[in-house]
Amino acid sequence: MKRMLSGIKPTGRLTLGNYIGAIRNFVNYQNDYEMYIFIANMHAITVPQEKAELKRNTKDLIALYIACGLDPERVTIFLQSDVHEHAELGWIMTCNSYMGELQRMTQYKDKTAKGETGITAGLFTYPSLMAADILLYDADYVPVGVDQKQHVELTRNLAERFNNRYGDTFVVPEPLVEKVGAKVYSLQDPTKKMSKSDANPKGTIDLLDEPSVARKKIMSAVTDSIGIIQYDPENQPGISNLLTILSSLSGESIESIVARYDGKGYGDFKKEVGQCVFDFLTELQNKYKEIISSGLIEKVIKEGDEKARYIARKKVNKVKKKVGLEIF
Repeated sequence: MKRMLSGIKPTGRLTLGNYIGAIRNFVNYQNDYEMYIFIANMHAITVPQEKAELKRNTKDLIALYIACGLDPERVTIFLQSDVHEHAELGWIMTCNSYMGELQRMTQYKDKTAKGETGITAGLFTYPSLMAADILLYDADYVPVGVDQKQHVELTRNLAERFNNRYGDTFVVPEPLVEKVGAKVYSLQDPTKKMSKSDANPKGTIDLLDEPSVARKKIMSAVTDSIGIIQYDPENQPGISNLLTILSSLSGESIESIVARYDGKGYGDFKKEVGQCVFDFLTELQNKYKEIISSGLIEKVIKEGDEKARYIARKKVNKVKKKVGLEIF
């Protein structure tokens, strides 16, 4: 069975975009791949975090993953910071990375272009740590959004560079980008990705939003004056975004939805999307509350950490011998 790995930062709250673009697919992937999913809390601190908020977000993230359908019996879920080999291999990957490569990485490039100050060295070098995260587990595939594919390309370059210098050591991973539903856009600015860091709360639906609040956000979503319900991301990004949401949550194809709404208006369409989101969040949050109060999170992380540590330790020991850090 091929191995798949993914990590997510516990910064902010998970959005409906996170679910549709990533988590929903993980639930399907767990049947076909050996899945490793880690909470990237070391990546989170490349910018300052409030201690209590980071802890709360981490627990919520794990609970929501399980509530969404990830089965801890089939998926290894663990904390990045609990497996020290991530930091150890991260340093070795940093020493195999070139300044030019890191300068081209999106987050650093965007922040420097905006003239932001106080950019940490961690933010600059975190792509090397991200490469280590992947290479530790010999992942065959890394599911990513289209805007994260760049990081997997760097990981592939570093793996090949290391293998060429020191001999066959790492599996060179492949990015796995979903073509449908890979990106959900802001409800208020459908040209931008729905993001947990969006300054406009009406543009984003959090998975822990009150379902009635989420429904109101759908009803106030920006559309257009064309008046036809069709999938046309270029000319009708708002309607196309709502079609993606409804199709992803209901399982009905976009083509079928469009056919049902032939000749109908936006109002009825928004009501159906809003009700679908309301029902989805209600069921999800009931499961989330049960998990939070059950003590399951601690058990899942303890077991996941142990399994991940075993694999990571073997890989780092092999790397250290190849590099010459082990002298006996």
